[in-house]
Amino acid sequence: MPQPTARVLTLLELLQSGGVRTVAELADRLGVDERTVRRYVNHLVDLDVPVESVRGRYGGYRLAPGYRMPPLMLNDDEALAVLLGLVAGRRAGLMTGTGTAGETAAAKIRRVLPERLGRRLDAVLGSLAFTAPAGEPTAPESAVLLSIADAVSHHRPISIRYTAADGRRSERTLHPYGLVTHSGRWYVTGVDPAIGEDRTFRLDRIASARALPGSFDPPDGPDPVKRVLTGLATTPYRHEVVLRVRGTAEQIHTRLPAGIATVTEAPSVDRAGSDSTRWSRVELRVERLDWLPGVLASLDLPFLIERPDELRDLVGALADRLAHSARRRPSRAGPQLDG
Repeated sequence: MPQPTARVLTLLELLQSGGVRTVAELADRLGVDERTVRRYVNHLVDLDVPVESVRGRYGGYRLAPGYRMPPLMLNDDEALAVLLGLVAGRRAGLMTGTGTAGETAAAKIRRVLPERLGRRLDAVLGSLAFTAPAGEPTAPESAVLLSIADAVSHHRPISIRYTAADGRRSERTLHPYGLVTHSGRWYVTGVDPAIGEDRTFRLDRIASARALPGSFDPPDGPDPVKRVLTGLATTPYRHEVVLRVRGTAEQIHTRLPAGIATVTEAPSVDRAGSDSTRWSRVELRVERLDWLPGVLASLDLPFLIERPDELRDLVGALADRLAHSARRRPSRAGPQLDG
């Protein structure tokens, strides 16, 4: 038979699964009488575990919110899931800016893992590879993240202290609609009530956020993800590019993601009078143009350039280089590398 301490820990694990557990149910699961269950509950209370008694026909015991997190009981699969989640979250930029919180949490779990399970985890981590190197950390502060999330949930305006990319600092009022993670960064999207326009802010550039009195009604329309991607795609840069591409938005976004380009589909009537040919309008703003010709070529779709003219020259130069390479013939001595 299990020792009393083991039964107390089992009781804690049952309560952590959520909901109200009747005394009869707990007694049956633990293999003891109801009086012993009540004694085990008192042991947990003595350990500052916030166990709450629920009266009534369907009463029993449940865990209540306490001033500190109670001990967690994790099985093998749950422990592996938590540790792998911490590793993946750190790589994806989903950790908060509380220093080494993710590492210390992982270390605490690793210390109590059985040796057998620790070896399994080491085998997974040792064989795991990522398709892209870890980017520069851009984690937000926990206080900022939690304050904004609460404002989004309760539709409250917030005041934020923000530092722009050029170093300018400002204090803004925002009606936040949602939080979005994209490419390893956290964003909040909402309306600036002073100008009545959508705004998107990076959370790692927000020094503080505090709720303001009042509330607002979230608008209908695009969801927060689409708002953020549209905001990123329309950020002012050196070049404004407008294209017409014969293809659907889905085809175009395989090479020009929504965070880079906005695509508007519109039917185009061909010479035969059919509207089956669809030309989409593509708009993007970029700091450099030199990477675009190769991307347009990889689309393998007919396109025309509305602006800028400089892009036409770059596409023509790429076409000339490709044609020149295609005409080259190998010799017995090897490729001819002369011009």
